[in-house]
Amino acid sequence: MWSQVQILSSRLMLTIPNALTGLRAAGIPIFLWLVASDNYTWAVLTLVLAGATDYFDGKLARALGQESRLGELLDPAVDRLYIASVLIAMYLSEAVPAPVLLLIVARDLALGVLLVIMRRRGLAPFKVTYLGKAATFNLLYALPLLLLTVASTGFWSDLAFITGWAFAGWGIALYLWTGVSYARSGIGYLRGR
Repeated sequence: MWSQVQILSSRLMLTIPNALTGLRAAGIPIFLWLVASDNYTWAVLTLVLAGATDYFDGKLARALGQESRLGELLDPAVDRLYIASVLIAMYLSEAVPAPVLLLIVARDLALGVLLVIMRRRGLAPFKVTYLGKAATFNLLYALPLLLLTVASTGFWSDLAFITGWAFAGWGIALYLWTGVSYARSGIGYLRGR
């Protein structure tokens, strides 16, 4: 019986890490609804939980030997959706200057175009690196903290501003650095290296 369940789950990719990624994806509309309702504190808590599940799904996949192609594709896709939804919230709340948001969007658009070209040529997408995960981690914590500066005043707003921009500085730098690194490896694949 147990072996049949394992076979079925392996075919459907019903693993604990993939379930966590799915749970994280389900938080995206909740986050957007909370932002639209001006409930920034709960929106930020939703993002904190998303960041935690993003960390644990990869750890569990490796620890349990449940790494899968679905997980390799789903995890970064959900990360991008979170970043896109947070960027929308940041733009609407004016918590971050538009040029900063444009840098992040431009990086993702450029890599998206490169991935489409690679896929059309039958090439696998580039592997997510540790620095890429670190960049996403920093942004997933920086952007909500900056969003909190809109929702609060006084000490907590100041603390969120300072901490948020500390995470944002590292996150944006790493995000752009890994974007260049991914682009170089993708172009290298396209050239047959």
